[in-house]
Parts: sequence; C-alpha cells; structure tokens
Amino acid sequence: MTGAVEMRSGADAKSRDTLDAKHPRSQLAGPYGHPVHPMLVTIPIGAWVASFAFDIASHISDDSLAFLRGAYWLIAIGVLGALAAAVFGLLDLMTIPRGTVAFKTGLVHMTLNVGAVVLFAVNFFWRFSGRNDLGDHSTTSVGPMVLSGVALAILAVSGYLGGKLTYRYGIRVADESTQSEGVPSAASDVFVGRDELHEPVETHHPEGVEGPGRHAT
Repeated sequence: MTGAVEMRSGADAKSRDTLDAKHPRSQLAGPYGHPVHPMLVTIPIGAWVASFAFDIASHISDDSLAFLRGAYWLIAIGVLGALAAAVFGLLDLMTIPRGTVAFKTGLVHMTLNVGAVVLFAVNFFWRFSGRNDLGDHSTTSVGPMVLSGVALAILAVSGYLGGKLTYRYGIRVADESTQSEGVPSAASDVFVGRDELHEPVETHHPEGVEGPGRHAT
C-alpha cells in the first residue's frame, strides 16, 4: 500500500512539473499555448542571416556600398531583436523545473544565444570603427564576414536546442487534450475506450521535465 502511495505521489509531482513547463510564468510571456519568445526570435535570425547575405552580395554587386551599409544596420536590428527575445525566453526558462534535462538544455540554449549576441555586437562596432574609411565601392572585409559566419553557426546550434525544448520536451506547448481540439488523436480514442473498460492507462511524462529522484523504488 505504501509503495502504491509513493508511486502515485511521484507521478503527481511529475505531472505538476510537466504542466508548470507548459504554462507561462507571467502573461507577459504570452498566453497558454502561444508564447511570445518563438515569435521574436525570427527578428534576429532573419536580420543576421540577411546581413550575411548582404555581405556576400557586396562582393558581387555593382552597388556594393548599399549592401555593405545594409548588412551593418541589419546586424544592429538583429541585436536589438535578440535582446527583446531574450527577456521572454528567460521567462519561459523559469517555468522549467530545475535539475531536469530540459532545464539544462535551456541553459545551454541561453548561453549560446548570449554568445551569438556578443559576437554580433562586437561585429557591429568593428564595422562602425571602419565606416569612415568606406569608399564608393567598398565591400565587407574578411574579418567581419568570418565573425558573422561563426556567430551564425553558434545560432544554428542554439536553434536546434530551442527546437528540442519545444518539440521534444514540450516546453510552453499546450498539452495533448488541448491539441486534440485542432487535430483529434487516435491516442485519445484509445484512452476513452480503456476508461470505459476500467483498464489502467499508463501516464507518459516527458523525459525532459522529469527531475532526479522522482522515480519510485
């Protein structure tokens, strides 16, 4: 009897952890099932990728100076957008139970993002320091282009981890009962059938938000 109670309490604790990671820490982070952070990250990603494309274009276009200046300001837009996205990302990180795989992944994701922002900020001031030397047909120098490439590589790894947090661990993603409003799942039909037969249903808890010490013995 004691073992069954411990198993149930452990399952309840894990369920609470899972639900906490799906609900916003504050309404400022976006309503349930619609976080703000994923929307804002498109600003720095788009701006920085476009800036790198503009750098390349400055070497092959007749109007190289326009692309050079465009890349310069796109980097600035990306940095400002990244800082805004970071605020909402931090609010989402605070919903994840500490000590879990998802929380550790979130910390790495955040660290890589900070690194990318720092590199692009350095890149911006590097370009700013040399802007008075621009001629009528200037192109982006190799140094800033390499720095942008490294920062974008870091951003790609961070993006992969962000996708893992969302699509594998379900952070800030609506639960399956809410998802079934849009796409009824076969699993929900199976659960209903089992309930009618009074058969136990095994509850699945995402591996990412299952903290240490939660396994019943």
